[in-house]
Amino acid sequence: MKQELKLRIVSGLILAIIILAATWYGGFIFRIVAAAIALLIYYEWSTITGIARDRVTNVLGWVGEVLVALFVLAGAFEYALGMLIALTALGIAMIFLHRASRWFAPGLLYAGGTGLALAAIRGDETLGLYAMLFIFAVVWATDILAYFVGRAIGGPKLAPRISPGKTWSGAVGGAISAVIAGAVIVHFLVPEAVDRAAVIALILSVFSQSGDLFESFIKRKFGVKDSSRLIPGHGGVMDRVDGLIFACFSAFLLAGLFSLIKGTGTTSLGAALFGL
Repeated sequence: MKQELKLRIVSGLILAIIILAATWYGGFIFRIVAAAIALLIYYEWSTITGIARDRVTNVLGWVGEVLVALFVLAGAFEYALGMLIALTALGIAMIFLHRASRWFAPGLLYAGGTGLALAAIRGDETLGLYAMLFIFAVVWATDILAYFVGRAIGGPKLAPRISPGKTWSGAVGGAISAVIAGAVIVHFLVPEAVDRAAVIALILSVFSQSGDLFESFIKRKFGVKDSSRLIPGHGGVMDRVDGLIFACFSAFLLAGLFSLIKGTGTTSLGAALFGL
């Protein structure tokens, strides 16, 4: 086995153990991981897009992202959301006030929203744990089966200008496997929500694949192979969580909508996702 492949496997296992252990413990431990992921994503985004070269914009971005991360750490998700909205609006204003990069505001939302979505969905309750395990199952099933089905069947390319290796057969295979994986895990965890979970799994799979394509577009746009070299053998954080980011965004929005309809508030997004 080549040394690079060994390094990739070892670092991948270590990352999986850390993420799953933090997910299991939840609470402040998981919020630390969520906040760290958000800040690392902003570091990579600002480096790739050149925002880091503009001192004023870069400082403003880091101050804002750290504030969002602190609210996430404190479990103050409403304040984190308010700060993120205000920060994104300021990022848009900076395009006109300071001629900031047009990638500034999207980066703020992309990074800060990731930490918020992860932490808010996990929450402190058992259903938050189940919701995160469900999302992981959907994203991982999508990634793995999309790759193998695409290689086995081939056919028309999904987005040849963005990611030449992806096919429509792989996308469909990944979506089907995500529905199956999501339904199976929910069958054992929250059996009364299986039908609902199957529909949500399909939605999350589509967004997960969209997130993968989006990150490929960003890297191709700015001519980089990996988002960074933070993870040995894997590249950067964005390279590893691109699908998870969009899946969590969509789950966060769906759960938020469901919780508003039921009037349960943002502290029970895990339960809201399953309609409980």
